[in-house]
Amino acid sequence: MRFERDKVAFGRHQTFAVRYGWLSKGFQALKRDPNILRSEEAVAELGVGKNMVESITYWLRAFQLVEEDSFKPTDLGAKLFSARGFDPYLEDEATIWLLHWLLASNPAQATAWYWLFNRFHKTEFNSEELLTALGDFVRDQVQENKQPAQSTIKNDATLLPRMYAQSQVIKGQPIEDALDSPLAQLGLVRQASRDRVFSSPPAARPGLPTAIFGFAVAQLFAAKNTEVIPVEDLMLSRGEYPAPGAVFRLTEQELLSKLENLQSLMPKAFQLNDTAGLHQLFMLKSVEPMDMIELHYAQLVDGVAA
Repeated sequence: MRFERDKVAFGRHQTFAVRYGWLSKGFQALKRDPNILRSEEAVAELGVGKNMVESITYWLRAFQLVEEDSFKPTDLGAKLFSARGFDPYLEDEATIWLLHWLLASNPAQATAWYWLFNRFHKTEFNSEELLTALGDFVRDQVQENKQPAQSTIKNDATLLPRMYAQSQVIKGQPIEDALDSPLAQLGLVRQASRDRVFSSPPAARPGLPTAIFGFAVAQLFAAKNTEVIPVEDLMLSRGEYPAPGAVFRLTEQELLSKLENLQSLMPKAFQLNDTAGLHQLFMLKSVEPMDMIELHYAQLVDGVAA
């Protein structure tokens, strides 16, 4: 979760955005055969080309569904995408919000995505501005011997908006190129009417469940090893850590509203306090991030999502 100058990754997606079905298909294949993604049978098993197999392997790691340096499923990956997991076929929008957080808070495996949602603050931009700003970040913030080639930076800058903006069908375009990433459902990036101009302004995000938001908050408390976080640090990324307000593109008012909802959901664990003009969120007792995930899906089964 913490950005470190010498722990970065660029361009490992083979220029393919993640697609519906890839994560569950790849994860469940891995559960059946831990060696499948590094075998020649992966192409036939997954029904995709060799480059796409490499892309699926990368996205499983970038979304923190398998371990960073192995093919071992993470606990979260198993709970979500196992055959009897919470949402093995990505049917609940909450899972997509969760995946977005897992990607944008993973600077070691998805550095460009971490940068876009935590370090890049323009609400409207074009492709050239995105490429220039990402290049500046790499030059200024990434350790010199870890800096990728300009072509790799360009591939990431090109893919970033494609992952989140709904595609516009172009006559003669291959059908697979027009298929949206599941993240496009969140509306975090939109393509303007002008060619190659995108917008990503703060908004209310009513589709973001409180418990999924709470998972992000609990992870941040654990990563910082603290019992109190200023609301400003939950709104904007300061230093090396991601911020839920920035990652979910929330307005300040909506961030406070979601924090109040989180406090109501778990009054014995979270408390908002305003002391000497400083708005802070306190963690009154330790909360395991996974408990927030289980809370959401348990209430979903009961018909009331947290």
